[in-house]
Amino acid sequence: MPRVVKGAEAEWGTCSRTVSFGESVYAFSYWNNTIAVGFFEGEIIILDATTGRQMATLDEHFDQVMCLTFSSDGKSLVSGSRDETVNLWDVQTGGIIKTFHGHVHCVWSVSISADCTMIASGSHVNIHLWDIQTQECLCIIESEDYLGPVSFSPTDPQHIISISGKKVQQWDVNGHQIPPTYDGTHIAFSPDHTQFALCNGEVVTVQSSDSGAIMAEFHVANRNIGYWCFSPDGRLVAAADDRTAYVWDITNSGPHPNQTFVGHTFDITGLAFSSPSSLISASKDNSVKFWKIGALSTGPVTTDLGPTPPTLPWIYSVSLQASAGIAISCDAEGMVKTWDISTGLCKESFQTSAKYSPWVDVQSVDGQLIIVWYQDDKIHIWDINKDEFLRTVDAPVSGYGYKQLRISGDGSKVFCLTEESIRAWSMHTGELVGKVEPELGQKWYLISHLQTYDSRIQIQFENSSPQEWDFSISGSPIQLSDVSTKRPLLDFMDDPPDTTKSYPPQIGDIVTGKEVFQLSGESQRNKEVRWDGRYFVTGYQSGEVLIFDFHHMYPQ
Repeated sequence: MPRVVKGAEAEWGTCSRTVSFGESVYAFSYWNNTIAVGFFEGEIIILDATTGRQMATLDEHFDQVMCLTFSSDGKSLVSGSRDETVNLWDVQTGGIIKTFHGHVHCVWSVSISADCTMIASGSHVNIHLWDIQTQECLCIIESEDYLGPVSFSPTDPQHIISISGKKVQQWDVNGHQIPPTYDGTHIAFSPDHTQFALCNGEVVTVQSSDSGAIMAEFHVANRNIGYWCFSPDGRLVAAADDRTAYVWDITNSGPHPNQTFVGHTFDITGLAFSSPSSLISASKDNSVKFWKIGALSTGPVTTDLGPTPPTLPWIYSVSLQASAGIAISCDAEGMVKTWDISTGLCKESFQTSAKYSPWVDVQSVDGQLIIVWYQDDKIHIWDINKDEFLRTVDAPVSGYGYKQLRISGDGSKVFCLTEESIRAWSMHTGELVGKVEPELGQKWYLISHLQTYDSRIQIQFENSSPQEWDFSISGSPIQLSDVSTKRPLLDFMDDPPDTTKSYPPQIGDIVTGKEVFQLSGESQRNKEVRWDGRYFVTGYQSGEVLIFDFHHMYPQ
């Protein structure tokens, strides 16, 4: 199998597994490799987090399960529902231990005390505190503002923490409010309880539980944070923001996330660390995803390429220069990035003027990064390192049909491929140095693959053999009769005929039609790829770049 690395801004987390369900996941809880998920119809499923295997089904609520939490020993599970009840379950048998009645509104937050003697449950107007043994309601705490999540304080089991409006408040078990009060909409405590993470608008702070002193500060893109959690070692903090999850390292604090996890297509409804290097997220998109944190994986099929919301500008162009150890990308905003092909990490970033032109190419020519793009009937040639125009070339093309720009392999020419012709201009003078027109009946918009070598350009047409022209002699392109196909010509295989169904993307030899590699899940990919006989590079609408190393399958 090929080794796969990938590049994206701020290192994207890798989804190692997805467990899918027939309906949206509305509630989620995790304890020691056991997962509980709750659904709209009132069903709760218990899963083994290691294998994804379903262990039990709990089916006593008659309306949507809104919240779940395991007891500290993992033997019990508490659930709250839109049916206004709170259930205490035996995880081993799947049976109900007790049911608590008293709410007159949907129960959407529950917590169980560390000693398993009390349950706190919250609706949007009040909190009920229950004695588990007697099922007695010990007190009801009314709120003047909209109530958010409730939980028992990990630093004092006799205290309850609630979010009321935009305030974090504390209460004793008799219903009396106690200090301190914090400004914030969400709070999470570290495993050793010495720190807590507090979200206040677009700013997230990690503070000391004793003194309240700020230990680290982070920023979020908007104010839709829904879930917070610490890693088991207390080093990382994760947050869910709509469909996206983020991770910060509080020991090396910077304002922006260390990793970003994109892949859910609807809002995240739960978040938990299963280890210091693993994150689990649940979503209304009918799935639970398992994410790898830390160094980018180099195994086969390293990423779950599920439908990904385009949080970054689309990748319009990718190129490959293995001799320099880099791949190069250009996105819709004209941002050019170089990527280390062995690690997938970004080496350099450059802002250029090539915005919103899908006809673009970037190459390293004699150590200089050169970008070319088509706009306003001209080809623009720009020296990225010097941040200056080299020249523009008049290249009017009728209509809005197929166009491709490519810098030649030796960096001496820029090719413009349209439905009407292949034309080549000198990169040094801007002069037209060659032109080839299609044969009668040949449709150049039906190109399935395009490559350049030295001053040659090779085209693979659909349902035909590859054709190649040599532009090394000015004004007289030569069509080569013996086009080498000894090595496979890899590209994404044609899309399946049934577009109403989801199919995993396949990489194959487009000359023989033989599949050589299949990715997991769907992908939003740019059709342009680069292949040099060993490395295969492609860019995505999500702003991600994938680099495949096929060395073990096709040794030189």
